[in-house]
Amino acid sequence: MIYPKYLKQGDVIGITAPSGGINGDKLPSYLLSLEHLRRQGWRIRETDNVRLPCEPSSPAPQRGREVNELIADDGVKAILCAAGGEFLCECLPYVDYDAIAAHPKWVQGYSDPTGLLFSITTRLDIATIYGPNAGGYGFETLHPALQNSLALLGGELSVQRSFDRFQPFFAEESRRGYNLTEPVCWESGNGGFSAEGRLLGGCLDVLESVLLGTPFEHVKGFTERYAHDGVIWYFDIFSMTPEQVFYALWRMGQAGWFRTARAYLFGRVAIPNTQFSLLGEYSAAVRRALGENAKTVFHADIGHVKPAFTLVNGAMGRVTVENGGGTLETELV
Repeated sequence: MIYPKYLKQGDVIGITAPSGGINGDKLPSYLLSLEHLRRQGWRIRETDNVRLPCEPSSPAPQRGREVNELIADDGVKAILCAAGGEFLCECLPYVDYDAIAAHPKWVQGYSDPTGLLFSITTRLDIATIYGPNAGGYGFETLHPALQNSLALLGGELSVQRSFDRFQPFFAEESRRGYNLTEPVCWESGNGGFSAEGRLLGGCLDVLESVLLGTPFEHVKGFTERYAHDGVIWYFDIFSMTPEQVFYALWRMGQAGWFRTARAYLFGRVAIPNTQFSLLGEYSAAVRRALGENAKTVFHADIGHVKPAFTLVNGAMGRVTVENGGGTLETELV
């Protein structure tokens, strides 16, 4: 596994918008987010599409070209996706993966940017970061989860622990920080357990509906190369029904994605839809697809519902689940 260099004082972060851009009422939060990045001693370079007022940010060839520009620029040490959104997949045919292999650097984002991160790690064995988009640090005071994310870019993070409370996805928040009203409780059908393996995953909505079975996922080769280590899969569910989750996991299993799986971590569902579900709960969908004996965790600190862990695709992870919470140790080996 190839791990890009950590950021140092004075390094440049490139920001581009392979999915959505930043504009309108999102701009003040984005500018505050940039302030936090600069306080770490990092400089910022934006590509032309970051502040365009459209969704996605720009035509697919331009989005691919602007990713390539940041990759080829040796003065840029890491790349953050501006935001999530839709249609990132359109730009993947225009991304220069040979250039990425020749100039490995951290690429970070979450939600729709899953398409870019997952393809880089499974195809090129270059670690990527499933963590805040560039506009995700836009608070006056950063929650420890966001502090952890910045620490990781600087090379300081090794252990993340579950938090005490979370913010529902549609809860109102202010510039002051997250609106944490609900108790965190990791749930496992297996009781407490520990597992080790390479971390791999992202937004399940994107992995199944966009990447599965395309030239932009290379899971078979990845799992073969790291068969000895196994995989800890993590999934961030945005708005799928339990039935959609079942079908996604079933298809992935049939495609051989889970042949070396050691455990499965599922975040809190951002927009649950169980009203007319035949399966009832998301945990029932997962058990039906993966089997009762699979090591699974539900409602973990992953993804759209904050606070969330920052996860390194390709890194070795050790997850420990106990007493309604858990820890994740990450090692870049």
